[in-house]
Amino acid sequence: MTLKAPPERWDEEADVVILGSGAGGLTAATVAANEGLHVLLLEKLPVFGGGAAISGGVVWVPNHGGMDALGVEDSREKAALYLRRILGNRARWDLIDAYLDTAPEMVEYMHARSAVKLVPRSVGPDYYSEEEGATSGGRMMDPVIFDGRELGPAFDQLRPPLPTFLLFGGMMVGKYDIEALLKAHKSWSAFRHSAALVGRYVRDRLTFHRRGTRLALGNALAGRLLRSAMDAGVDLWNDTSVLDLFQSADGTVSGLHVERDGRRIRVKANRAVVLATGGFPGSGDMMRAHIPFPDLHHSMAPAANVGDGIRLGLAAGGRLDDINRDNGFWTPVSILQQADGTLLKCPHLIMDRAKPGLIAVNGVGRRFVNEASSYHDFVAAMHRDHAYVPTIPATLICDHHFIRKYGMGLVRPGPGSHRKFLKAGYLFRADSIGELAEALSLPPETLEQTVEQFNADARSGVDRAFGKGDSGYNRYLGDGDHAGANPCLAPIVRAPFYAVRVYPGDIGTSLGLRTDARARVVDDDDRPIPGLYACGNDMNSVMAGTYPSGGITLGPAMTFGYAIGRDLAAAAQQAAP
Repeated sequence: MTLKAPPERWDEEADVVILGSGAGGLTAATVAANEGLHVLLLEKLPVFGGGAAISGGVVWVPNHGGMDALGVEDSREKAALYLRRILGNRARWDLIDAYLDTAPEMVEYMHARSAVKLVPRSVGPDYYSEEEGATSGGRMMDPVIFDGRELGPAFDQLRPPLPTFLLFGGMMVGKYDIEALLKAHKSWSAFRHSAALVGRYVRDRLTFHRRGTRLALGNALAGRLLRSAMDAGVDLWNDTSVLDLFQSADGTVSGLHVERDGRRIRVKANRAVVLATGGFPGSGDMMRAHIPFPDLHHSMAPAANVGDGIRLGLAAGGRLDDINRDNGFWTPVSILQQADGTLLKCPHLIMDRAKPGLIAVNGVGRRFVNEASSYHDFVAAMHRDHAYVPTIPATLICDHHFIRKYGMGLVRPGPGSHRKFLKAGYLFRADSIGELAEALSLPPETLEQTVEQFNADARSGVDRAFGKGDSGYNRYLGDGDHAGANPCLAPIVRAPFYAVRVYPGDIGTSLGLRTDARARVVDDDDRPIPGLYACGNDMNSVMAGTYPSGGITLGPAMTFGYAIGRDLAAAAQQAAP
């Protein structure tokens, strides 16, 4: 990608041109269009929604207007204290201050002026729940279930969710849906909920929808954002690739050269170009340059996110920020090689690792981490341990009772057959821990000792080695109905025993372009490049590559997307005669 001088003649024109249709790009587009600007949004794929559409959909917003109704005490100062404890001297307080000031305003605006509806979790602890400033709930907000039929024909242009979020090949389920399905035979309310889910899905398929139209998680958020952009009058171009930026002699970014339907089009941006293309998880070169153990890494983010926006920003004179602890948002990932040779990847986010009766071991059969820690911290521990002891891949181990009750990775809970997973080498099974160790090429005596020590701690309810279940966040992810003293601990005793290997992966990259507090891309001297903004994962992580809570990617993406829309609208009003 290169920069060119502006042409004498343009083919198309808009006030704002936005690259990328994830949470940041669609929010910026909706707000700018709501405020009277002509907005053109470009998506290089046939489908809209970006990484948001395949995410969990959580948005982190401290001190928003719904806190009081939950009975949760929060304040801007409390949230700032929490971030100070987690980010330390990596914090850029100009960005954090802008985020804390603007995020509650963003939610209020989107609720009033768009189809986006977010509901706070009354119980949802920050990931470092014992730190000063953390809350036990309220800050994490979930998108309300969305009826995909409201998109009309555009429903087929919404990126589908990950297969791991689907049942029966097309029915979306969230955390609470799964809990209801598992308890359907025990509770009348759970049965009714489950019956309604399945009935709705059957009706959708009978009416020739490719998948269920009841959208949850990030797919609901992306669907609501897409509907909002459509309602606001945003021009939405899919299957459109950006070739070059046009930059004037004074450094102002004035437009782009794009390719659509086999035709090259010069598009003028009267106010600005906004980079929101989702970072670089699909770029082998950039991943090798910026993340640990790249050849052993498996990204869950869209493969098409190859750093287009970041490369354009760098070509225009921008630079990468240099404050991050980590350059990706990590998650452990298990890999199933399917019959056709393709890889099916499963992120181990919250559904198995924290439950009672599971451990993770390294290549010498020893535990190396609190299995109930956040997905980001779990992988960070893999990285640290692998520098001394083989830990990539790591291995999750459980017993028959666990896998029947909770499942593990792609293996669903319940009495179903595991033959497909065993045959593919995804799942390992043995009648004893020693035999399982041999199947995994781990030292049998060491693994037996590890399990024996863990079982002793599990019976006492205290994990002396790593503190699994000690924190509020751990206990939130554990099993509240578990009969033991610790909702995250149970002995691994009932044969057969099972294992799944996991690798380091990500749900997106955190390294991005350095911006100012208004999300304007800046040069080496921290001067804004006129006409160029960035948000989402094209903008460097506000959290400096840390992961303080669920929703710290989508929260800043939407907040700075909102800020960009308002900033451009205010500038247009000031310039009006």
